[in-house]
Amino acid sequence: MQITIADEALLLLPQRALYWPGQRLLVIADIHFGKAASFRALGVPVPAGTTTQNLAALDALLAAHRIEHLLFLGDFLHAKAAHATATLATIRSWRARHAHLQLTLVRGNHDDRAGDPPADLRIAVVDEPHAIGPFAFCHHPQDSPHGHVIAGHVHPVHRLSAGGDSLRLPCFVVGARRSILPSFGAFTGGHAVTGAIGERLYVVADDAVFAVPPVVAGRRLRPAG
Repeated sequence: MQITIADEALLLLPQRALYWPGQRLLVIADIHFGKAASFRALGVPVPAGTTTQNLAALDALLAAHRIEHLLFLGDFLHAKAAHATATLATIRSWRARHAHLQLTLVRGNHDDRAGDPPADLRIAVVDEPHAIGPFAFCHHPQDSPHGHVIAGHVHPVHRLSAGGDSLRLPCFVVGARRSILPSFGAFTGGHAVTGAIGERLYVVADDAVFAVPPVVAGRRLRPAG
């Protein structure tokens, strides 16, 4: 789905990412590396392999688009337990295969608790807002004098209902002054949104992105935690 914000063409990708062709920039939010490992460290039996799954999804995007810069909108590592040896070894191996790719992390609330990624991953770590052209890249949705905000943090999903059935689908929220990306991570959950006045929702269904008809009224977005 192509949209235009601040006179720039942007692609909303079904892999729950945003691509800015003019800058060859891929933007993802809330990958939460090591979240499953963090849960297992607390004795919660959750599936393994989410780090590999997340990196495979990134590989597919890098193969499909001309990308020189990958920007993470916060929550790169889920918690201090995400610094587990196996988790970091998998990420390091992926980084070695993409040595020339520029990586930037805009710190989020989980990054404050987990700490910055190891220096050998060569990720530039910045605070929000991080301005590039007409955009202010943030973790937390907010207004900014630096441009149209593109953020994460909320993990938005939208419920579609028809004939007594309903689906919760990841969605992009696009407003006049700020937009919010769905969570990219494979084990992150979601917060249901309906969209506020003046916002458009775009849901992800399989390999496509669909615009939801605008609503007359909605409710305030709340963070996923």
